[in-house]
Amino acid sequence: MDANSLVATVFSGLAAVIIEDVADGGDAMVVTARTREDPVPCPACGTPTAKVHGYHHRTVKDVPVDGRQVVVHLRVRRLVCPVLGCRRQTFRERIPGLLERHQRSTVRLAGQISQVARELCGRAAARLTGLLALPVSRSTALRHPWRLPLPPQNVPRVIGVDDFALRRRHRYATIITEAETGRRVAVLPDREAATLESWLRQHPGIEVVCRDGSATYAEAVRRALPDAVQVSDRWHLWRNLCDKVLLEVRAHAGCWATINPPRPGGVREQTTRERWNKVHSLLGQGVGLLDCSRRLGVALNTVKRYARMPEPTALRIAPAYRPTLVDPYRDHLRERRRADPAVPVLHLFREIKELGYTGSLNLLHRYLNQGRAEGDRPVTTPRRAARLMLTDPDNLRPKEAPLLEKIAAACPEMTALADLVRDFAALLKPAEGNDAKLTEWITAARAIGLPHLRSFTNGLEIDRPAVNAGLTLPYHNGRTEGVNTRTKRIMRQMHGRAGFDLLRHRILLP
Repeated sequence: MDANSLVATVFSGLAAVIIEDVADGGDAMVVTARTREDPVPCPACGTPTAKVHGYHHRTVKDVPVDGRQVVVHLRVRRLVCPVLGCRRQTFRERIPGLLERHQRSTVRLAGQISQVARELCGRAAARLTGLLALPVSRSTALRHPWRLPLPPQNVPRVIGVDDFALRRRHRYATIITEAETGRRVAVLPDREAATLESWLRQHPGIEVVCRDGSATYAEAVRRALPDAVQVSDRWHLWRNLCDKVLLEVRAHAGCWATINPPRPGGVREQTTRERWNKVHSLLGQGVGLLDCSRRLGVALNTVKRYARMPEPTALRIAPAYRPTLVDPYRDHLRERRRADPAVPVLHLFREIKELGYTGSLNLLHRYLNQGRAEGDRPVTTPRRAARLMLTDPDNLRPKEAPLLEKIAAACPEMTALADLVRDFAALLKPAEGNDAKLTEWITAARAIGLPHLRSFTNGLEIDRPAVNAGLTLPYHNGRTEGVNTRTKRIMRQMHGRAGFDLLRHRILLP
């Protein structure tokens, strides 16, 4: 292969111009080129012309070769329009597909940088492009995604609506997606009902709207699309039930805590008992809940929680221990200490040494001081008990199933709560007739003395049409939540360096 063929192969992207020379510039390869002498149409009137008025030189970058940058010194012509009276008497020729106006890099180089910036943005994009011999600054990396065009935004039949935090607890935005595919449709600058209502009115044709339990979104959809079907997301229904179940388990901890007695309590258990006594003492004197809150200096919800407790509970968190070399000899240690509580630790150390113990005396001391020789299993916490009750029975470990049975049988309320949880979980698989079954479930839940679960049923009744649709139709907001997760990653990449417009552009890019 001769030199001209090699140059044409290596710099095939510069085929629109004539390459005159290629030189080694050390860190970069320097290419000298000029435009062809073909006629070029006037950008104002479209008349072709090849009459040269003058020449200009442009220095641009192209994609790297052999791990080095490529710098192109390009000579372009300034041409004269032959039409008298044309508003563009002279103009600089353009090279479509290779070089745009006011651009200091070729189209293909700018496209590669834009793709990297779309995924990484900011500092990360600047670091990666530097390693790829495409160095740009972090500010330039933020500007490049603007060059990527957005796809046509056809409004789908089924949409998902959700909010995300621009600044947590201060400012939020709304994202709208196609619920069936996860395609991003729009990003609104806030989560106000008027903003969403205006967007929905401007985009007719929407038949189904998937959302969470937000009353703001529900009202906006009702006003803008009265005939649209609103679908309450099933994951949010289950999450709300989980929160209420945890509160009920905590309120009845005095019933099931005897199954696995906790170790002697500390300061927190003592504080809980004292506060419970104070609350119930005031309630016994006829003092109201709000007045109790003011007298004791605690939140009203805290007073309500203590008022529901039949007796003070120990909410001590269970210690989490790692397996040690002493574990195989726990039974021997337990029997020896039960028979002789004053047996010296050194004697126990020598005995288990003869049985094969390979650890140190210090490890045995820590093991005994932590009370691990006497403990059959760690303390069961309300959160763990609620988790067992909310887990699919097929996914429970063998040692967890018996514990769940004991917790569920601790009192009639816990038995009823376990049954209600299983029945509601069965409703989360969409099927015809689930709306009628939900009515029966609500009736059964309200017949039991579970105030937190009653609050959950009240929320279901407030949004009942959307809940019925969520339990009978196959639509959900899962893909919208996935887009939200991706949005949070994008925000972390751009934090403090870009505004809402660029964030919306990046979210909507395919």
